[in-house]
Amino acid sequence: MTPQSSTFSRPEQIITFVPAKQAISHPEQIIKFIPQIQKPKLPQRVLIFDSGTLINLSMNGLLYILEELKKITNIKFLITSQVKSETVDRPSNVPRFELGALRIKEMINSEILQMPLSFNISNESINLTTTELKEIANHMVEARGKWIEIVSDAEMSCLALSKKLSEKGVENMIAIDERTTRILAEKPENLQKLMSDRLHFPVQLEKNNFQEFKKFRFIRSTELVYVAYKKGVLHLKDPKALEAALYATKYKGSSVSFDEINVLKKL
Repeated sequence: MTPQSSTFSRPEQIITFVPAKQAISHPEQIIKFIPQIQKPKLPQRVLIFDSGTLINLSMNGLLYILEELKKITNIKFLITSQVKSETVDRPSNVPRFELGALRIKEMINSEILQMPLSFNISNESINLTTTELKEIANHMVEARGKWIEIVSDAEMSCLALSKKLSEKGVENMIAIDERTTRILAEKPENLQKLMSDRLHFPVQLEKNNFQEFKKFRFIRSTELVYVAYKKGVLHLKDPKALEAALYATKYKGSSVSFDEINVLKKL
C-alpha cells in the first residue's frame, strides 16, 4: 500500500491517522474522531520522525506528548539511524545541545521512539534507498550550471523508511518541519521560487524527477501539537494553551504560516 501525498488543507486526515481516546463534543468541531483503539483488529500505523521535529518538541518541552499519544493510540514512533545521529549521537558531545540529546536518548531507551529493525527493516536497506532518493533530489535544482544540494541524509532516510514501510503495507506519515522536503513531495513546482529566493539568483528545475516524491505524507510538529491538544494530552488548561503551543512550534523551526495557525485555532 502506497500512501498518497497529503496537504495541510486536510487536517482531518491527521486526526484520523492518530486515533482518538474518545470522541470530543464541540459545537464547531468538524473533525470526526475514531473511537478508542482497544480493538486488536485495527491496523498498525507508524509516524516517522525527522530530526527537526524532535528538536522542536524538545526545545519547547513538549516531548512528553509522544509518550501520552502512544498510550492512547496504535501508533508506533520510529526514527532512523541518521536521525539518531543528528539528535543524539552528535549533540551529546556539545554542551549547548547535550540536554536535548539526553531527552531524546531516554525516549529511545524507553522504546517510545523505536528503530526500523522493530519492523524487520535493516539499516543497510534504508541507507541504500536514502542514497538513491538523495541523488534524485539533489539533481532537481540547477543554478549557474551546477546542481544544488537541497536535502540531507536524515530527511531522505525518513522517506526511505516510509517507502520500506509502504512496501510492507504499513500505513505511515513523516513528521518533518523543514519546508524543502515537504515541497519536494507536495508542490515540487514551488521549488523554483523557494530556491531562487534563498540563493538570490534564478534556478532551473529537472521536472522528470517529480514523480518519485509524490507518494509521501507529512505532518509538522505544529499539527502534532494540535492533535495532542484535541486529545487532551497537552496538559495545559488555559484557554490560550493551543495558541501558545502552536506559535511555540513555529518559532522553533516549524515551517507553518500565521494563516495556517489561525485555521488550526478555529477547528
